[in-house]
Amino acid sequence: MSAPFRAASGGRIDRATTLQFTFDGQTHTGHPGDTLASALLAAGRHQVATSIKLGRPRGIAAAWAEDPGGLVQIEEPFPEPMLLATTVELHDGLVAHGLPGQGRLADVPDSARYDAVHHHVDVLVVGAGPTGLAAALSAARSGARVALVDEQSEAGGSLLSGTDRLDGVPAPDWVADAVAELARHPEVLHLQRTTAFGSYDDGFVLALERRTDHLGAEAPKHVSRQRVWRLRARSIVVATGAHERPVVFADNDRPGIMLAGAARTFLHRYGVLPGRDAVVFTTNDSAYDAALDLHRAGVRVQAVVDARPAGSPRRRQECEDAGIRVLSGAVVTGTQGVERVTHALVAPFADGEVGASSAVACDLLLVSGGWNPAVHLFSQARGRLRYDEALGAFLPGEEVDGLTVAGSAAGVLDLAGCLADGQRVARDVLSALAIRPAGEDRLPAAPEPVAPAPPLVLWRVPDTSGAEGATQFVDLQRDATVADIARAVGAGLRSIEHVKRYTTIGTAHDQGKTSGVLTSGITAELLGVPVQDTGTTTFRPPYTPVAFAALAGRDRGSLFDPERVTALHEWHVAAGAVFEDVGQWKRPRYYPQPGEDMEAAVLRECAAARTGVGILDGSTLGKIDVQGPDAAVLLDRLYTNLMSSLKVGAVRYGVMCGVDGMVIDDGTVLRLAEDRFLVLTTTGGAAKILDWMEEWLQTEWPELRVHCTSVTEQWCTFPVVGPRSRDVVGALFPGVDVANEAFPFMTWRDTTLEGVPVRLARISFSGELAYEVYVNPWYAVAVWQRLLEAGRPYGITPYGTETMHVLRAEKGYPIIGQDTDGTVSPHDLGMAWAVSKKKPDFVGKRSFARAENQNPLRKQLVGLLPVDRRTVLPEGSQIVEFRADGQLPPPPVPMLGHVTSSYRSAELGRPFALALVKGGHARLGDTVHVPVSGTLVPVEVTGSVLVDPEGARRDG
Repeated sequence: MSAPFRAASGGRIDRATTLQFTFDGQTHTGHPGDTLASALLAAGRHQVATSIKLGRPRGIAAAWAEDPGGLVQIEEPFPEPMLLATTVELHDGLVAHGLPGQGRLADVPDSARYDAVHHHVDVLVVGAGPTGLAAALSAARSGARVALVDEQSEAGGSLLSGTDRLDGVPAPDWVADAVAELARHPEVLHLQRTTAFGSYDDGFVLALERRTDHLGAEAPKHVSRQRVWRLRARSIVVATGAHERPVVFADNDRPGIMLAGAARTFLHRYGVLPGRDAVVFTTNDSAYDAALDLHRAGVRVQAVVDARPAGSPRRRQECEDAGIRVLSGAVVTGTQGVERVTHALVAPFADGEVGASSAVACDLLLVSGGWNPAVHLFSQARGRLRYDEALGAFLPGEEVDGLTVAGSAAGVLDLAGCLADGQRVARDVLSALAIRPAGEDRLPAAPEPVAPAPPLVLWRVPDTSGAEGATQFVDLQRDATVADIARAVGAGLRSIEHVKRYTTIGTAHDQGKTSGVLTSGITAELLGVPVQDTGTTTFRPPYTPVAFAALAGRDRGSLFDPERVTALHEWHVAAGAVFEDVGQWKRPRYYPQPGEDMEAAVLRECAAARTGVGILDGSTLGKIDVQGPDAAVLLDRLYTNLMSSLKVGAVRYGVMCGVDGMVIDDGTVLRLAEDRFLVLTTTGGAAKILDWMEEWLQTEWPELRVHCTSVTEQWCTFPVVGPRSRDVVGALFPGVDVANEAFPFMTWRDTTLEGVPVRLARISFSGELAYEVYVNPWYAVAVWQRLLEAGRPYGITPYGTETMHVLRAEKGYPIIGQDTDGTVSPHDLGMAWAVSKKKPDFVGKRSFARAENQNPLRKQLVGLLPVDRRTVLPEGSQIVEFRADGQLPPPPVPMLGHVTSSYRSAELGRPFALALVKGGHARLGDTVHVPVSGTLVPVEVTGSVLVDPEGARRDG
């Protein structure tokens, strides 16, 4: 539990409080302010994972989201895979383990809350480093509405990772004063632990705030764990800084190899010594700061290896004054070690040639190959990048409307320059927005910048190991090497996007933050073309991984896909109904009695509806009120049959087709008045059909005077079905003459029940005598119970959707979407009678004349009867046919069609099915076969109507 690599002092951690955590089964301690990575490094733990393909040891290589190696799995307080140890804030009770490149999804529900907030501002500043703070202060002082977001736990950025002073005080103290000033401005929203992960059109930015992740088990239950901020800004200032770039050399993936800037961060922010004996390999001046800072903290810096022929005379002198050896014109060619680096192999380097290597003992190898501006948000907003040869980096090129890049993200790499650039950009943005900048807008006094020695752009060190780049790792997370890039180029690939996909470089969690520009440079080098010509891979959101739970927010479970219930839902629950989801509705599937399974319950319910009386809650059927002088015209154009000839008080079945002539919905239409119809649709098709109607009205026929309104939830519907249904309805509504002559099939009547308006319709989806009872939902329970009371002498039986399906299938009534698949016309369903020959046109009519629609081998709806009278054919089963010699054709066996609906019938005393079969209407009486559990079951092809084909039961 000791922390031997914790510095004796310094850092921004709370040393007075000790936190306990477990990693790979071992208990360690840390402090508030630590990340999991810094606490592991303090404990001397460098290897935290293994690589995904090769299983090589991997450790912490950076200090934040650019780390390509430190993937961990969190187990407590909630299982979460593939997080970076560098971004996991330490809390008491944290349990985690390293990963072999990929993790495991949680197998328990996530009980945390997630939400989303919309926020509008004048200026959005992304990044709270020196540039971002300067920009935010300038904008806030003007009185503008400002949002400042930053992904770290506290503001300051690079100011927390060094020894700079501003206004004569340590930079973190100036940061604290700046944050306090921002808090005093009422129009400023300041969000830490918030990553702007996506930049979109019109000033829209998505950001993820980690609100309670750092609190662990102590997180308040009423506070959302993470929040997605949907920020809309008139202008955006991108001050996201820069990522340090590594240099590629042999065996550059060992634990203990780290970016030089990351080592400074671990030292100054977390009070951690990343090692005891260090070698620093650099191509620029910035890594000298790391060498000197570590030296002052007690780390033995064995050498600074500078690839530049003359190095940096000024920085060299600083190191020599401190007793640090500097090797100019030298490179690290490789490393030694197993679980951690033990030696750096150093060799002279001149004119691209590498000399003989010598081993320098170390347990820490720091690398700096320059800096890549973090231009991801700029690029996501379709900003073009330009290559800067001096920096060896891609910088923002053409401006993007409403978005400006500042500071290190724009290639300004000194502190004073970043502060000034942040203020300048903010004032320019305010002027463009016609907001007067503050008169007094003082910048803090920063150290005078000293011109650095020119950097050397070095993508990789020539491989002297003889492995031809096989151990020179470009993308540590993907185990992708220089050899992989060479193989891609050798295969003829020239586009950097193609190279990315061939090698998988940049497709892991870090999205190429350290490997992307390296890949461009190495590819250009291998192709012999300028780096500008290769360009970079596309930066796409999200900038860092975002949990699906956070994106879902509160839209999860029943709030994601709302559960709709009918007015009778509680009655169904009390009656023991088993429910199924139909669209968004919870519908009773069947009502089992003690000892019954679904098959037994459905057979009982079917028998009751066929021989006595049954009742169904059909309230979920889609209902659309169509009103207006041209209502009949609209329906004539949308339905295949005539609706304008329908008389008031009558009902007509109708079919709707798409423009391709294929059935999209069916249902009945009640004419309520000359200018008003009630259109009934399938449960799942209600929204689709209303949208279909509105689309035609708004885009094709805006001259029609019609209004369409959903009234699905304004009417509860109860079909009363069976030979005794007339007795039940007649007893409950004595004012209505229910005789066939007075109340014929496909008509409706309005009546009342103790003053409550009720509509009755003679419609049957079962083929039996049936009445549909429509009532306002406020009275639905009472009317349902009165129907049950009236039907008790006749043994009335509530039935569910499964029985409804059996009853309709026995009559050959199709369910759109089950017995159709988007390629079925009314003629295929045997419904040519529903296609009007009188109308000049309707949606889909022209398609009926297509040659393919006249093909006699089209799949058509038929019935199937298993010859053995016992096999229930699985829905979806394929249908095959023997050859004339009684043998199946050789594979692939041609398929005749498939089973669409299949049930056991109480009325038939045997199983039956509906199916779509090629040329089915001409195959009645044929025997075909259906594979079931490895056996070919012979079935007879029949007409689709299997019960009462004459229709005698319809009128009782």
